[in-house]
Amino acid sequence: MSQKLAVTEGASEPNAKIRFGVRHSLTLLALVWTAQILPIVSLLAGNAQSAVAIHFHTTQIAWFGLMGVLIGTFVMPFVVTAAGMYGKRRVMIVISVLGLIGDVIAALAPNYATMLVGRGIAGLYVPIAALSYSIARDVFPRHLVGPASGLMGGGLGLVGLGGPFLSGWVIDDFGFRGALWFMAIVTVISLILLITVVPESPVREERARMDWLGGVLLGGGLTAIVYAIGQGAEWGWTSGKIFTYLGAGVLAVIAFVVVESRVANPLFPLSMLKRRRVWTVLLATAVVAASVYSVATVMQLLALMPNIPGMSAGLGWSATKNAVVTSPMSVLIIVVAVVTGVLARRIDARVLLGTAAAFAAAGFALGSHLHHSVSEIIIMGLVGGVGIGMTAAIVPIMIIGAVPPEEQALANGAQSMVQGVVQAVVLQLTFVVMAKGGTVLKGTQFYSDSGFASAFWLTAGCVALGGLLILLIPKVKRLDEAEVGQATTS
Repeated sequence: MSQKLAVTEGASEPNAKIRFGVRHSLTLLALVWTAQILPIVSLLAGNAQSAVAIHFHTTQIAWFGLMGVLIGTFVMPFVVTAAGMYGKRRVMIVISVLGLIGDVIAALAPNYATMLVGRGIAGLYVPIAALSYSIARDVFPRHLVGPASGLMGGGLGLVGLGGPFLSGWVIDDFGFRGALWFMAIVTVISLILLITVVPESPVREERARMDWLGGVLLGGGLTAIVYAIGQGAEWGWTSGKIFTYLGAGVLAVIAFVVVESRVANPLFPLSMLKRRRVWTVLLATAVVAASVYSVATVMQLLALMPNIPGMSAGLGWSATKNAVVTSPMSVLIIVVAVVTGVLARRIDARVLLGTAAAFAAAGFALGSHLHHSVSEIIIMGLVGGVGIGMTAAIVPIMIIGAVPPEEQALANGAQSMVQGVVQAVVLQLTFVVMAKGGTVLKGTQFYSDSGFASAFWLTAGCVALGGLLILLIPKVKRLDEAEVGQATTS
């Protein structure tokens, strides 16, 4: 009860000074870590994937990253629903424990198939980022929600700055196994912070039966579609297998919509998703964010794959050198994300997201030509980094402006789910276009210069598409307007 009173009292001070006390500062630091656990793990996995592909002689390295994304997307609605009923902090602890088990399995894996199983189990903690932003709205006073969300998003820059150096040291000195064990360490730290620092959310939803059928239809359908896209080059884009998987996937998604309209407790209330302000925000932010974050895979493979004339157009850098080269971009991401969080209190969020998409698309388009040297990578990073920083900060803030507080968890979960689906599709397409013109040697896929260029063009195009989708969004509340409105209702 005292927790709820503290939140309500804070909510009545929309014009209060932006100042974090000791308790809120500790909570913020803990949530910054949990919100950024996925970027940390993604960074480690991305830097390790070239070594994993070469060690296990696989052309299917795309699934090293995709397994977690797909599993996380599949369980997202169940986790969000459980968090609303039983408490966000409690559920965050549970999925972190399960994710830790997956991390350990992957680190000990004797073969690639077992490693993918571990990576899939680790994907169970993918929803933790959405829950971190959602619980922040519950435990911080209203006038601190915007700055806290901006700082949590800005943590991506801290990960991008310090993470590559740490990842470089781990991979260069201990190999990909060291990176996998470090993922487990990251998860343990998150568990400790959740247990000792983060308070439980006072917000609860009415307990209801889980919509298992809807989850199976949605998860199975989306997995079939993503798998078909990834196998298109091998099976042939006009083969019967492709149409079978795509058709089955589409039918499953259609069946999901039908089921959701009839069950008493759907995974995501269609009434919320039917609102133009909600579905347009979810769609635009998901496409922009998924495309922006997918480019990291291209940059990591470009930097760390070996340089073998006529066979592999990678730069052949060490992970540490890659960290040094990308550090200016990481610093820029931090600064831009924090500034964006402040600007969102006065500037239309659609303008900020559109600006983010423009910078990101321009940076990736430059990357299609400028990716052969240290100076060219830095130039690309400085342009694209503005878009990455703005995207990281503005996406959660747009959700705050699009839905009322009681729908925050559902909206965050829906956005993360859509983003996960889009990211899986973009990543699969990225590997398809990179592999075109590449070489397979001893079971390992190597990539040509034209393949990397095509991958940058693909991500730039996807970001530009997300930018166009912003035009569909009606006006959403600025942070200062949302704070005033929530203070009045409370």
